[in-house]
Amino acid sequence: MKPVDIQEVTANELEELVLMARKSFLEAFTAGNKIENVYAYLDEAFTPAQFEKEFINPCSKFFVAKSEGKIIGYTKVNQVPSQTDIHDEESLEIARLYVLEAYKGQGFGKQLLDYAFDFARENSLKYVWLGVWEHNKHAIQFYEKQGFKKFGTHPFPFGDEVQTDWLMKKDT
Repeated sequence: MKPVDIQEVTANELEELVLMARKSFLEAFTAGNKIENVYAYLDEAFTPAQFEKEFINPCSKFFVAKSEGKIIGYTKVNQVPSQTDIHDEESLEIARLYVLEAYKGQGFGKQLLDYAFDFARENSLKYVWLGVWEHNKHAIQFYEKQGFKKFGTHPFPFGDEVQTDWLMKKDT
């Protein structure tokens, strides 16, 4: 596993983060989805204004992975009340975890996940949970390999359709 520098994102890095986030989202979800739905979601959730709003929320944190000074991956975590589903004060939600395609398979996703778990333990949280698209087999396999177990599902509005996400969790 290659080492990577992981840190909380700064306000000065938000623009770079949004560009990286949009690129990684396109890489992850263009296949298997209607392109108009992909872009509709990008224009809703992956904008500078939306990231700024999330960045200033004290219950949400962005952690970025950098290689040679460039953001190559990130995770966004939510504590209560910013969580999307569970709203358990003893939990941490991984709302997003993305690594650019060119850097996948090198251990950077696991390092970001480990960083989120360290954050959860430092905040005395008992478990970490997330939602993952039921058709994203690669991500599901990754999370299962890390010890996550499916415990339910939830609907995920995506453009003009509603998809199903698996809810998965792991104790800290």
